[in-house]
Amino acid sequence: MFGVSRQRVLQITRRPGFPEPVARLIGMTVWDADEVDEWARHNRPPRPTDGTEDR
Repeated sequence: MFGVSRQRVLQITRRPGFPEPVARLIGMTVWDADEVDEWARHNRPPRPTDGTEDR
């Protein structure tokens, strides 16, 4: 979703203000996608595109 490494995802999800998980399962954590999208719109720079989205 963010186009970053697993290690970077761990750093991002531990930041103050990142949405709380909706579930913690064995081997994974689950977040509400809408909450994460909203957080990303306000806290992450836009992802660069390679121009293929318009095709």
